[in-house]
Amino acid sequence: MAAFLSIPIYYSPVPLCPFSLARRSMMSYSWVPGPVFRCSSSRPERRGFGGEEVKSSFDLKKCALSVALAIELLVGVPQFGWLASATPTAPVLPDLSVLISGPPIKDPGVLLRNALPINNKAIREVQKPLEDITDSLKIAGVRALDSVERNVRQASRALNQGRNFIIAGLAESKKAHGEELLNKLAIGMEELQRVVEERNRDAVVPKQKELLNYVGGVEEDMVDGFPYDVPEEYQNMPLLKGRATVDMKVKVKDNPNVQDCVFRIVLDGYNAPVTAGNFVDLVQRHFYDGMEIQRADGFVVQTGDPEGPAEGFIDPSTGKVRTIPLEIMVTGDKAPVYGATLEELGLYKAQTMLPFNAFGTMAMARDEFENNSASSQVFWLLKESELTPSNANILDGRYAVFGYVTENEDFLADLKVGDVVESIHVVSGLENLINPSYKIAG
Repeated sequence: MAAFLSIPIYYSPVPLCPFSLARRSMMSYSWVPGPVFRCSSSRPERRGFGGEEVKSSFDLKKCALSVALAIELLVGVPQFGWLASATPTAPVLPDLSVLISGPPIKDPGVLLRNALPINNKAIREVQKPLEDITDSLKIAGVRALDSVERNVRQASRALNQGRNFIIAGLAESKKAHGEELLNKLAIGMEELQRVVEERNRDAVVPKQKELLNYVGGVEEDMVDGFPYDVPEEYQNMPLLKGRATVDMKVKVKDNPNVQDCVFRIVLDGYNAPVTAGNFVDLVQRHFYDGMEIQRADGFVVQTGDPEGPAEGFIDPSTGKVRTIPLEIMVTGDKAPVYGATLEELGLYKAQTMLPFNAFGTMAMARDEFENNSASSQVFWLLKESELTPSNANILDGRYAVFGYVTENEDFLADLKVGDVVESIHVVSGLENLINPSYKIAG
């Protein structure tokens, strides 16, 4: 029996009908490296609170309310009052200025770089124009390469002028590695400049990705140790004090073109050490190996509900389900908040460091009414915050994000119930796992 995750009406400028996620909490799925063909895309039925099938019909009255709320947000008509799902002391709807604050960042690489606990303006001034190449390439014709060239020159200038400040920001133990990456970055930007001069548009994106990987590496080399203390009550749990990368291999059924999908996922323990640590510990226990995809409804892909009555991982040392607290890092805070949603804390305008922006955002499922009930069930979001900016939707601040799929995420939408997670294994970062319970006998 899986954790229950209920979603109220999605307060977006686009009218949407309300729905609830399945009694099976949102769970894990996988990626496929490389191949040009896609995975199968059939969608299973949705399930309700007790696992019963949810019919495709909808409540016209509720949809009308969604439309009215959407119009209210756009034109500012008088409010209809709060829904029954709202808390009695505070409104459900965020401030309108938050809703229209601007387009969200949807690239998982950008989100992960921005979420690092560093404050070095010089490296950010190199990062930004390299990221802007993506938007430059949206311009039609040769004008796109002219814009890319300006981006490259701006990044090169920022690197040359800020190199000493960047080096000064490197952690002492990582300085040699950071300087090596800076040298590779400088050479790579010269190579990208030649690519642009040769008008080789197809070569721009691979080189951009390479350079941003160098930038991300330099930024990670600026993190000196773990930046805060985890609360005492959670200090003995498996903790990921840093980042880790895992590959998840999914066996795809009933698809003549694809048999295996491998998804690369970056887990962020800087902003969710308890949540990410719990997941890596379960990966090392091979908990997810052989488990089926248990939900794939066009909104999420999910897995992690074990066979039997338990709603999560049963710790053999206690014989009980191991649960973890809700863990949310707010932008500007030095440590996450635990055990409460941002709505419950009255933080309606707070921004989360790991928002539900990217296609393939990975988070923990939990019981709707028990913030600290997450255990093993994980989900990946299949929707982007296209019109509803981050922290103004129904997920940010309510569920604990702890990573993003960074490769082959487009295949997620094509997974279906019954596809099998053959394996998840840690590619890098296992040394950042503290208090690993999988090493304990039993």
